[in-house]
Amino acid sequence: MEASRIAVAGASGLIGTALVRSLTADGHEVVRLVRRRPRTDDEVEWDPERGYVDAVGLTGCDAVVNLAGAGIADRRWSDAYKRTIRDSRLLGTATLAEAAASLDRPPRVFLNGSAMGFYGDTGTRAVDESAPPGDGFLPSLCVEWEEAAAPAQEAGVRTVFARTGLVVAPKGGAWGRLFPLFKAGLGGKMGDGRQYWSYIALHDHVAALRFLIDSDALSGPFNLTAPEPLTNGEITAAMGRVLHRPTLFPVPAPVLKAALGEMASEVLGSQRVLPTRLLESGFTFAFPGIEEAIRAAQA
Repeated sequence: MEASRIAVAGASGLIGTALVRSLTADGHEVVRLVRRRPRTDDEVEWDPERGYVDAVGLTGCDAVVNLAGAGIADRRWSDAYKRTIRDSRLLGTATLAEAAASLDRPPRVFLNGSAMGFYGDTGTRAVDESAPPGDGFLPSLCVEWEEAAAPAQEAGVRTVFARTGLVVAPKGGAWGRLFPLFKAGLGGKMGDGRQYWSYIALHDHVAALRFLIDSDALSGPFNLTAPEPLTNGEITAAMGRVLHRPTLFPVPAPVLKAALGEMASEVLGSQRVLPTRLLESGFTFAFPGIEEAIRAAQA
């Protein structure tokens, strides 16, 4: 792909940082959206709470990528924090979708974050993008999150939703908390360990985002998860093998519920999510297996 101008919201997060690094390394011009006065030429101010973005700064962008949102696992889910999680996604998505739609030359693609939480607890049942949403806070959030992109879709902008799985990375996200515990020999399965975890290596997640940006025929939801989800128990065993540490400290379900409150249901729940549309579109995973993904995160 020839050099493009790409706007990224959430550029300082785990995935955003890696995506910006990858794009700039390949010669693309990246415009980072910031919630303050711009300090450099590659920054554009926005304030999703007020529904404001400096649309002039988006002029000439071939793609707008929205990865912004309050961290799902950053703190216990009080009613107030659940509102923060929801508002940070819906307001940001609506602001950028409306801005993209208003441009004289809209971007080729609006790529918006979403999550595999769309499907809720699937138990042992494997699901792909054809499955309906589940029940609960995260499924309803994901439905609203994707619906907030309607202004871009209605303006004819190709719109893609990246339903992200658990990203295997050395810092940030769920694995950012797991690695220190396992390296200290304090890791273990969570609950009974039978729940499915759908993971993806950070490298593959960034590669998939770029694949979706570049592929003009692709739109709608895509699951960004590795091809073969594993149970928490299987992933725990793999962490022990790769890191050469014992995994003798399981965390019982009651302890997780006491520590995490409502969010414990996401740790103990089972999500067996398949990346059917990515695979059918010709995307190739560099690190499809869990041990490969763990080693890549340690490289």
